[in-house]
Amino acid sequence: MKKNTIRTIILSAVGVILCLILWNTCTSIVPTGYTGILTTFGRVADYTLDAGFHLKSPVQNVVLMDNREQKTSFTTESFSSDIQQVNINGSINYSINKATAMTLYKEVGTSYFSTLVMPRLLENTKAVFSKYTAENLVSARENLSILIRDHLSEEMARYGINIISVSIENLDFTDSFTDAVEAKQVAAQRKLQAEIEQEQTTMETRQAAERQRISAEAAANVQRINADAAAYATRVQAEAEAEANKLINASLTADLIAWTEANRWNGQLPTYFGGGGGATLPILDLKNVE
Repeated sequence: MKKNTIRTIILSAVGVILCLILWNTCTSIVPTGYTGILTTFGRVADYTLDAGFHLKSPVQNVVLMDNREQKTSFTTESFSSDIQQVNINGSINYSINKATAMTLYKEVGTSYFSTLVMPRLLENTKAVFSKYTAENLVSARENLSILIRDHLSEEMARYGINIISVSIENLDFTDSFTDAVEAKQVAAQRKLQAEIEQEQTTMETRQAAERQRISAEAAANVQRINADAAAYATRVQAEAEAEANKLINASLTADLIAWTEANRWNGQLPTYFGGGGGATLPILDLKNVE
């Protein structure tokens, strides 16, 4: 092989290597879902690179920061306002603002979650939990999550970190507190059952008394109706008799009376007759007189 040919091969290989080096040092690809932070000798540029292909100088470097919504679980311990220990399991959803990602990188770095978000999340969680009694924590889980998110959002906004949601997923209390709560619930259930039974008994007693009252009123009404009917019948009969007597009295005349007496006389003379002075004299029997 000739020396010129060998030299050409070597120069070509060197040229390819140099092109590859230049390509790698002068270009950068930002994947979808990431934001590029451009630095020059460690100095952070005041703008960011969107997803795609970018040219840069060999002395510049591109740092990738994930701008997608991310979820991280956490566990911690806290105390309620009545000094009851509670173990907390939860999760947080967050993302970074693409437009201010260079400021976040400059002030905090790529480990911003472990450096900034997580400590403040745990601190806010304990602060919120300390305002509730242990008994009220379980029923207030949704409200607790909202309060923690709101407090954390205010602190993280200045760094360009968006707190999307905080979820309190599980609360675990000490065995002694759990037993006390169960005993209280059992006592409350028994009290409620007793109140229900007492209310049922009272209702049944009232219903029986109401039925008796209605029955008594019905019987009294029947008696009153019967009495009214009897009185009405008596009054009608008396009025009818009075009207009949009135009609009879109106129809009696001296001639009618005499005629009636004549029709009813059996032909016998009275044995005695009385005068106006009250003396009674015998009547002679004319049949025996000859």
